[in-house]
Parts: sequence; structure tokens; C-alpha cells
Amino acid sequence: MHGSPEARALHERFPAIDLHADSLMWSRWVGYDLLARHEPPLPWAALGGHVDVPRLIEGGFGAQFFGLVSLPVGQRAGLAAVIDEQIDALDRQIQGHPAKLSLVRTADDITAARARGSMGALLGIEGAHSLEGDIEKLAHFARRGVRYLGLCHFSANEACFPAFGRGRRDTDGLTDFGRAVVRRCESLDVIVDLSHINRAGFLEACAMATKPPIVSHTGVAGAFEHWRNIDDAQLRAVADKGGCVGIIFCPKFLGGDGLGPVVKHIQHIISVCGEDAPALGSDWDGFIVPTKDLCDASRLPLLTDALLKAGVKEETIGKILHGNVMRVLAS
Repeated sequence: MHGSPEARALHERFPAIDLHADSLMWSRWVGYDLLARHEPPLPWAALGGHVDVPRLIEGGFGAQFFGLVSLPVGQRAGLAAVIDEQIDALDRQIQGHPAKLSLVRTADDITAARARGSMGALLGIEGAHSLEGDIEKLAHFARRGVRYLGLCHFSANEACFPAFGRGRRDTDGLTDFGRAVVRRCESLDVIVDLSHINRAGFLEACAMATKPPIVSHTGVAGAFEHWRNIDDAQLRAVADKGGCVGIIFCPKFLGGDGLGPVVKHIQHIISVCGEDAPALGSDWDGFIVPTKDLCDASRLPLLTDALLKAGVKEETIGKILHGNVMRVLAS
């Protein structure tokens, strides 16, 4: 067990919710079993093997958002089917162990699942290219339980342009289709996720928003300058609409390894827009090598200890771990 008794007690009061892990990509590719306890297959948990239900329990989690990934490199058709296949993979695992893992959609669902001893699984899509230009696919995914849509990933799509990657276009905001997608997301209670999108599209989506948006996994430029990280105006734009920002656990974007850089990014968000904005956005099981101290889900209480040591109040830590995401889900 990782973390101090004080940290673990905080996780009992505020069971953690992480906004982004790509584990279902591995379930689809290689049959990765979320119910079995794994050891990462490569040193320092490089590239995968970061998340499973036993380690989520050890790490004091109440729920995990699973990102649904389709890679449009060399493929323009069948992207929506790839999303469905990942949801199918989760459904099969839940059906095999319904007492241990539950598909949840709402804050109340998370609370109810925890009360019966089940880990909550939430779904978010990474990139509107998965809609294949058909807005009705968004309603289909919402019916299957998807709670957020990332407008962009690493390439331009029918809705918008990336902060970095193929089709980058820094001065252009959302397309007409992108604006329609934002409006339809809100009508379907699908949260708009602004990870990876260029600054112009990011700020336009926030200006349009009538419900809280999120940034599911990112660093912040005020703590470390990097193309992947969002600036203070972007932070305020999300916070002004009641949203939250999940801090990624990748040293490349944090500006260094160890718990210190993670704490620095969280504290920067608090300094810019208050304690209602920061959240967790690990990017576990994505193509990252995570911070060694947070190389799998069981180790999250070590971050809680680091926040306590840095003087962050317990109630603020509770918002970072749990409360801020629960508020957005209930909005």
C-alpha cells in the first residue's frame, strides 16, 4: 500500500476520479483484462500496464474515465466502429464481473457504485474524427454511455484543428461542424473536452459553452512552457464556465520527473483560477512514460501526500481528487 495513513484517509473521504486513461485501447488490441492485477511490461511502466481495478482500489479511486481512441493515420473510414469495439470490450468485462466494475454516467452513479463496492468506469472519446463527419454518431455514443467528447487529437478533423500535428492551423477556430458538435454535446449531456485542440478553437468553444467544459489531460504553460500545455487565459476560460482541468502525469509535459512538477502544475491552476478548477488527468495507458512516482494507479496517494506536504488544504485536495469532477458531472 502506498501513501501515509493521512493520505489514505483523504481518499476514503474523497475517492479519486481520473479524467483520462487509455486502457480500453489495449483491451481492444491485446485483450487487456481490467479485472486482473498487472505489472507493467516495461521498466518504469513505459507505455502501458498502468491501470486495472485492483490497483485502482489500492490507489483509493472511486471511478476512472477511459478514453476511447481511434487513430486516423492511414484510416478515414471505420473510426466510429473502433470506438464501439472499445465500449464492447468494457461491456464484456463488466458482464463478467458486475459486482467489481460498473459503467457509470453521473455523479450519483459513482456514489451508488462505490456504496456497493464497485469501481466506476466512465467513457470519453478522444477526437471528433471518430464521428466521421456525422453528428448523429454523437447521439449513438451518448446512448452507449459516453460522457465526454474531445474535439481534437493529433490531427485536423471535420470539427477543428490540433495544437500540434497533422493539419495544424493556429489561427482558425472551430468549423461550422465543430460549432454544431459543441451545441449537440450540450443537448446530450456530453461534456466538451478541450485537450489537444488549438488555442483558437479552445477559446471559441469556451465562449460558446453553456455547460462546464473540461480539459481531461494537460499541463499548464504557467508551470512549464510546452506546446501541449494551456496558458492562463485558457485556464480562466474553462474555470469561468465552471469546468475543470486534469493535470497529466507525463514528465515531458510537466517539465521534470517526480511529484514536485505535478504539484507545481496543480498549484499554478489554483493560483490562476482557484481551487474549483484542478483535477487529475493521468493519461495512463496512453503512449507516455509517466512520472515514476505515479507509474500506476496504486500510487496515487503519494501525490496526495505531496500536496499535503506542500501545504494544500485537505478540503482543496478533496476537490482535486473528487469534488471538481463530480460537480462537472452533475452540471
